[in-house]
Amino acid sequence: MPINDLERKRFIKFALVGISGTIIDFGIFNLFLFFKFSSKFAYTISFVVAVFNNFFWNRNWTYPESKIHPVKTQLIKFSTVSVAGFLIRTNLYKLIELPSIKLTESLLTENIFLSSELIGKNISLAFVIIVVLLWNYFANRLLTYKDI
Repeated sequence: MPINDLERKRFIKFALVGISGTIIDFGIFNLFLFFKFSSKFAYTISFVVAVFNNFFWNRNWTYPESKIHPVKTQLIKFSTVSVAGFLIRTNLYKLIELPSIKLTESLLTENIFLSSELIGKNISLAFVIIVVLLWNYFANRLLTYKDI
């Protein structure tokens, strides 16, 4: 996979799609937390919605040439990469969630509008999203969009 201008443009588009997915992910995650749903539920639903968003935009904007392939085939490949990313994300989130909350608690000396628990959970989510973004780009480039 040579790095050329077209590949750079695709990476930028993939990253922009990832940003939209991240906004959706954070928005849904925090909306469910606001309404007192469990973190696991909020985390799972926000991830699934973001994956469908990203698949749609990557197929139609980042890699429009890929539409020559059946959507079902691509969705299976994209979902496989995403599930692997979800496993990476889940295990990494579990590993860093509590330390992030404790760190936030130690740094916040006064009450602010947002709780240290909410801030710690969002810091954890931001970190795992960055890790999984890199995984998703390279894995999808090599599996879902390898012949583009």
